[in-house]
Amino acid sequence: MKSLAVTADKAATGSSAASEADRAKIEGALEAYEAALNASDTDKVMAVFASDGVFMAPNSPSAVGLDAVLGAYNGIFHAIAFDTELHVDEIVQVAADWAFVRTHSAGFVTVNATNDRVADANHELFVFRKDDDAWKIARYSFSSTNPPPR
Repeated sequence: MKSLAVTADKAATGSSAASEADRAKIEGALEAYEAALNASDTDKVMAVFASDGVFMAPNSPSAVGLDAVLGAYNGIFHAIAFDTELHVDEIVQVAADWAFVRTHSAGFVTVNATNDRVADANHELFVFRKDDDAWKIARYSFSSTNPPPR
């Protein structure tokens, strides 16, 4: 299991900067998400999503609500296994209980049906909501940064 690489400027200032305590909690939620993704552990993925979470994967309809998000991740983990590392580029807290996080990731996915291992790279946008002092993923979208196949 890899650990989250934080490359964001931790010294960010101003009203949009996350407090150190909130930044640490958001990074902890991202670390939990990264570990769950690499372990193909749907239950642990679901633990970091808000109750009304939305997952928006490329070329797929949005998965809205926990049941849909659960179904989407079950399908993903059935098809592929991850070995990836998230890197935080930016954490911006826009309100006391809302923040967005821009990340990029790199690593590999293994296609379960063929056991082919292929390079994987993405950039991601997470919208977090604070609920009972826990930061949860409210919205998540990503897209590949790899060139399209020829």
